[in-house]
Amino acid sequence: MIDLTHPLDDSAPRCAGHPVFACHPALTLSSDGINVSTLTIGSHTGTHVDAPYHFLADGLRVDQLNLSLLVAPAVLVDVRGKPPRSKITWRDLEPYAHRFRKGVMVILHTGWSKYWGQERYKDHPSLEVDAARRIMAAGVRVLGVDALSPDEIPLPGEKDRFDVHHVILGSGGVIAENLDNLETIDFDDPIISLLPLRLTDCDGSPIRAVAWQASKQP
Repeated sequence: MIDLTHPLDDSAPRCAGHPVFACHPALTLSSDGINVSTLTIGSHTGTHVDAPYHFLADGLRVDQLNLSLLVAPAVLVDVRGKPPRSKITWRDLEPYAHRFRKGVMVILHTGWSKYWGQERYKDHPSLEVDAARRIMAAGVRVLGVDALSPDEIPLPGEKDRFDVHHVILGSGGVIAENLDNLETIDFDDPIISLLPLRLTDCDGSPIRAVAWQASKQP
């Protein structure tokens, strides 16, 4: 079992305006006989999934997602070596495209997870919109990335653009962000689990993402 999830603390990278993660004692062994914590966490904190409702008023909420989409075979696309703020194009994906189909996740391995907690984490490569459309046209409904977003994070003063989010979520798809440890998947056709919390009427959820070899049950 391979853990694809970043640890959570108050240094976790986040998009502008998102809540800062915090964990504080509510009850303690010394005072109350038990330990209980109060969590402050956003629906898109750390390793998480975006439900269509994140951008679409009539989109599925996280508790309405088809869970069979989120525990499935994955195609790991190696796009390591792309420069900061460059585009991941269809040409980058084409060697893997014959494996894109309904019921399969596409996971983009940019290598950017090594910059988790650093300022340059926001300078990750991003997916070209045409490539996102082609992935969806192949029947794929789950896209994952080991970066803050499949879209480019705007520089100070620039306007937010979420074109890839609109393509994927608008197709009824799901996006997993901030995956980790993809380099440790050293076998073909992994099964990956991206199961969210069952949050009512919510736009996304933190997850504990894991992978295992298809021939070996977890």
